[in-house]
Amino acid sequence: MGLEQRIARLTAGFSERGGYRTPTDQERQAFTRAFAHLLDGDTEAARTGFSEIDFTLRTVTDGADGRRYAEVADEVSESGHTGRGWGRVYVDLDRPARWSVQVPHPVADARTELLGARVLRGAPGGVLVLAGAHRDAGEGGAADVAHRDDSVFHGVVEELARRNLPGVQLHGFADESFRGRDAVVSTGAGDSAVADAEQLTAALRRDGLEVCTAYSARCKLAGRENEQGRTAADRQSRFLHVELNKTLRGDDRGLDRAAAAITTLTERWSRR
Repeated sequence: MGLEQRIARLTAGFSERGGYRTPTDQERQAFTRAFAHLLDGDTEAARTGFSEIDFTLRTVTDGADGRRYAEVADEVSESGHTGRGWGRVYVDLDRPARWSVQVPHPVADARTELLGARVLRGAPGGVLVLAGAHRDAGEGGAADVAHRDDSVFHGVVEELARRNLPGVQLHGFADESFRGRDAVVSTGAGDSAVADAEQLTAALRRDGLEVCTAYSARCKLAGRENEQGRTAADRQSRFLHVELNKTLRGDDRGLDRAAAAITTLTERWSRR
């Protein structure tokens, strides 16, 4: 089973009605420690750490390209019990981690979860950070991980920023929310990734897409309040917040166009 199929099977059960519990500080820190061991190449320490909070670490092979990935998955949700909604992480095992693609709103921002898989396989050295619940699944916005700093998702991205790994976070918007634009490219709360934003914008425009450049102009959906973007800005780590309209995300051709543009960037990141 390929990455997209694994992710689609996970997210098929996502709902606005429950399926998320905010982790305790201890649980979040335990996950982040185990994830750090995984990035360091200490698989046994990572496996032990993940198992202590009922996560499993396994190796999966993507049928599309044969590349091996570490998959960090929640044993609780896989056992058929009510899921905690803490998400999944995929890490390229054939190359050291060099960059990340982040999907904070799977299903809610339709098909960004599938786009994340395509971006991951586009260049070596990638890490895919996937939220584990619909953004409206938790009480009081608790599952909207792009705007929270108390999630496992945020802890993982924070560790990546601590290591100065650049990242691109994928979002989606309704066409009527910003008519005449296919995409919005932003550097979030910081400005360390302006050159990266310019490169991505150029790639999107070469494919005939209309882009609002939030790093140089006033745009809707700029993601200035995004918590992962704030963390990256604090650490002067490169971060891109990318919004794509529903039409572009609506079919495989559109996903491939978006993934190809982003891959022009991640290929360069992989050579760091």
